[in-house]
Amino acid sequence: GGLADAREMAAVTAKALGCRPSEVVVASTGVIGTRLPMDRVRAGIAAAAARLDRNGGADAARAILTTDTWPKEARVTFPVGGRTVSIGAMAKGAGMIAPNMATMLAFFTTDAAVEARLLGAALREAVGESLNRVTVDGDTSTNDMALLMASGAGSVPLIKEPGRDYDSFRAALTEAARRIAEMIVRDGEGATRMAVVRVEGAETAADADRVARVVAESPLVKTALHGGDPNWGRILAAVGRSGVAVDVGRVDIFLGDVWVAEGGCARDYDEEAAHRAMIADPVHIRVRLGQGQASGWIWTSDFSRGYVDINAHYRS
Repeated sequence: GGLADAREMAAVTAKALGCRPSEVVVASTGVIGTRLPMDRVRAGIAAAAARLDRNGGADAARAILTTDTWPKEARVTFPVGGRTVSIGAMAKGAGMIAPNMATMLAFFTTDAAVEARLLGAALREAVGESLNRVTVDGDTSTNDMALLMASGAGSVPLIKEPGRDYDSFRAALTEAARRIAEMIVRDGEGATRMAVVRVEGAETAADADRVARVVAESPLVKTALHGGDPNWGRILAAVGRSGVAVDVGRVDIFLGDVWVAEGGCARDYDEEAAHRAMIADPVHIRVRLGQGQASGWIWTSDFSRGYVDINAHYRS
């Protein structure tokens, strides 16, 4: 089945490039449960291999797009051993996007030389502060990945232990991942508006993240975002059904700088100011739980007619 096709893709690619199949990473998305047209895949691999070029990054970023409307690329430089090296990034993803990355493919490369165990640790940390903090529609797909490769071509000392050079690399990788993650949310299927949902005063970071995710994935909150409607009651309702034990009488809600709810009740706020906050770029939704000191956040986008149109006719 599909696993055999993936192995064949690796073997065909390895033959075209003169490497081992174990050195090939297969990444794909598509209609769930439908086999890929392997005759076209084989021909595509041969054609792509023939066109390999050191300056082909932008072409690759465009080639992997599906319902995306524009390519997603980022480059961040950082110092190692007195010299400057880079991290390059590209990704695709616009729908079925939720924490755990969902139907998203992200590729990071660097000309620094980094030990494999440190690469893995840095990637997990970077993804945790970027790609795993985005949601377009709350649906997690069967295909997702983030891949990091280090070539060592920058002729800088090998990063083999935690320290100043590793911290520099890790910060650059996180910055590149955050840029890519924000692009994914902004280019979400049918998205017209982006929002940052931040939850403060939780007992644990996991609680804060859980509440933030439920608010960010609420269809009612997302449609209010689309309409610029400061309907904070929908936010409070999502907090209440998050599965986290919350004393609603302690919950405060802010839309931008507008304090709209205190202790779970409406404040005497300026409705027009709240509306302006709901059409800002990005929209900032802040929830204070009054339970502890932990906080968390997530990026999300609105639900529009465009999202429905795309997904109502996805296979056609």
